[in-house]
Amino acid sequence: MQLSVSENNVTNCLPLGKAPDLKYKEFYETSQFITGLILYPTICIPGILANMITLIVLSKKNMLTSTNAFLSALAVSDSVKLLNDIIYFSVTLLSKTHKAEANKAFGYIYPYAHFIFNMSACISSWLTVAVAAERYIMVCHPVRARLICSRSRAITTSALIYFVMTCVAIPSAMRYKTILVVDQDTNSTQYFVEITALWQNETFASAYNWVQNFLRCNIPLLILITLNTCIINSIRKSRANKRNSARHRVTIMMVVVMVTFILCITPDAIMTTFFGYGYHEEEDFLVKGIREYSDTLLALNAAVNFVIYCLFSRTFVKNFEALFCAHLKKKKTELEEETYRRLSESTAMHRSKRGSAV
Repeated sequence: MQLSVSENNVTNCLPLGKAPDLKYKEFYETSQFITGLILYPTICIPGILANMITLIVLSKKNMLTSTNAFLSALAVSDSVKLLNDIIYFSVTLLSKTHKAEANKAFGYIYPYAHFIFNMSACISSWLTVAVAAERYIMVCHPVRARLICSRSRAITTSALIYFVMTCVAIPSAMRYKTILVVDQDTNSTQYFVEITALWQNETFASAYNWVQNFLRCNIPLLILITLNTCIINSIRKSRANKRNSARHRVTIMMVVVMVTFILCITPDAIMTTFFGYGYHEEEDFLVKGIREYSDTLLALNAAVNFVIYCLFSRTFVKNFEALFCAHLKKKKTELEEETYRRLSESTAMHRSKRGSAV
């Protein structure tokens, strides 16, 4: 995500002597408007609510499986990603109405938002890999699955992923710093984001970017494609077995989750691997504009899992209906009973008045 609230912000993170190519500036600003002000709120707000519902449903006693432990952890990291995107939407909206306040918000928020973005993306990637690995073991090595796949092990693995990927993302928290510049003529303060001394070290920056890109995108993609291929081949071979139809539905659901992840993260992997940074300091407006859409695909991936669960898991839908639809039906019944009671009282009073009049 990149946000520009003033012309100075565009050039502030560029190497000395470089000026941005303004050829695709209009494309970038249009992309930022479409994604930041239209797509992000449309995707993120329902996505956060959906992830909250997912966590509630998966906490039901009959849903406490090893796979659902991974999916609960995934819903948490996806929610963090979506909340971060909502903040981006808020600052983008603010930049259209109150530029000074947006400039201040951007200056203070962006260094932390960049870290949260990378952290949540890394965590979600490896949780998806963990789901794929577990499903591969269950489908291709069912005997071993009884020994290997347990809920306690899934929780431990999820916690380990959170810890390791957060540590991996820590250097990205030290990538930017906020600079305050006072304009003596207007007596106003401008807030800029600059690259820190650590990240101006080209050797460190290049090495860390490659490591992070491979851990966040490339390695998870290769593992997921390999495991998905094995899982799909196994499903095709055992498709005739009616007894495993319920298990196959869960497996197909997980495959859809993984394929969605692959489709949504591939543009980001291409952008990061072949086009360098693509973040605030990127001087190419074409790259920045395209990255707006690749980041939006990551937000879509973080928001869409609830829909997949509803489409493929009968157990999930039944628990969802038991939790929410039953409550709504109860409220509707209570409302109908209250309406009937008031109507009866009104009718009785009306008859009483008629009797008195006679």
